[in-house]
Amino acid sequence: MTSAALSLSALLAASALVAPAASAAPQNDRPAAAPAGWERVDGAELAKFARNDGRAQAPAATGLSASAQADDSGTFALKSVRNGRFTATEKNYAAPNTGVLRARSAEVTGGWEGFAFEWHEATETYALKSLANNRYVAVEGNYTGNTQNVLRARSTGAGTWERFTLYYNEDADRWALQSALNGRFVAMENGYTGSLQYVLRARSLEVTGSWEQFELFEITG
Repeated sequence: MTSAALSLSALLAASALVAPAASAAPQNDRPAAAPAGWERVDGAELAKFARNDGRAQAPAATGLSASAQADDSGTFALKSVRNGRFTATEKNYAAPNTGVLRARSAEVTGGWEGFAFEWHEATETYALKSLANNRYVAVEGNYTGNTQNVLRARSTGAGTWERFTLYYNEDADRWALQSALNGRFVAMENGYTGSLQYVLRARSLEVTGSWEQFELFEITG
């Protein structure tokens, strides 16, 4: 299994925006399923990925909070393949969007872009805890309109709302997240405008292309 992890200098250089890869628009008319070529990743496999010899890793940027990291988790930055931006927690947004996740950072600057991935053996899923506010990422299934199923770091505990299945495509070296709440894959809303541009939403029934694909960078230090 290969990795997208880079040294901090390479990470910053690679974080400049690139033209989005061509892909089909997200579709919502078929049952959720992992497409051919994608494999489910369990806790042991992610740990192996994080420790694999020869992989350069991104050191923790100034401002990362060690207290937000769980002992049994790895800490990562999530970069959208669609727009080449890192996912950040908007902890300063006003309610009801406080803590919403958006792929809007050109580089990893600190806790805003850091997430602890915590494996849950019983459900074989991951919970993501934001280092920006020490809250778990939830899928807002009760929201309506274009905010329905947005991802928001707002929970103090992890239940079905906060659990995700992690998939990996070894050939493409890409990752995808599927919500345990609604069975939908997480997509980056590149076509949105305003304060929710690039917001992450669990709304795709399959991985159709770069909308639902991410690169995973380990944060160390």
